Amino acid sequence: MNIDIPPGKDPIAYVWGEMVPGIGVAASAFSLSVYQYSTLGLREFEAARLRVAQINGCLFCLDWRTDRDGQKVEEEFADAVEQWRTTDAFDERTRLAAEYAERYALDHHGLDEEFWGRMSAHYSQLEIVELSMCIGSWLAFGRLNHVLGLDTQCVLRY
Repeated sequence: MNIDIPPGKDPIAYVWGEMVPGIGVAASAFSLSVYQYSTLGLREFEAARLRVAQINGCLFCLDWRTDRDGQKVEEEFADAVEQWRTTDAFDERTRLAAEYAERYALDHHGLDEEFWGRMSAHYSQLEIVELSMCIGSWLAFGRLNHVLGLDTQCVLRY
């Protein structure tokens, strides 16, 4: 871990809540809001989230599975996300969510008219903005967890 955590403190709770409360609490609220208020379907939500987690290498994020009313994606879903270009497990919206997450994280300058044409054919503008905010949250906060080494202390199977 790259941050000193007081004995007995949970690393995530300490860094996100106590260490810099003016920023950490606000960041935590934003991070939680993408789960609480998202209108995206579970499969496209998880395809984008897991693709960012794979790119970030955040162990906590890779281990997490979003639960919506007792529903989670199947165990093999993460493998399909890695193979988003060729998997037959995805519909077009789910495939586009994984592609957008990857390109947002690795090549945002390469998001061209061809991509936006495909994206707009399957997502409303509201959904595109929502997905963009979700991806931005996962990219920033998953990297924060990984870079500071917080993810190595909290891997749980959800």
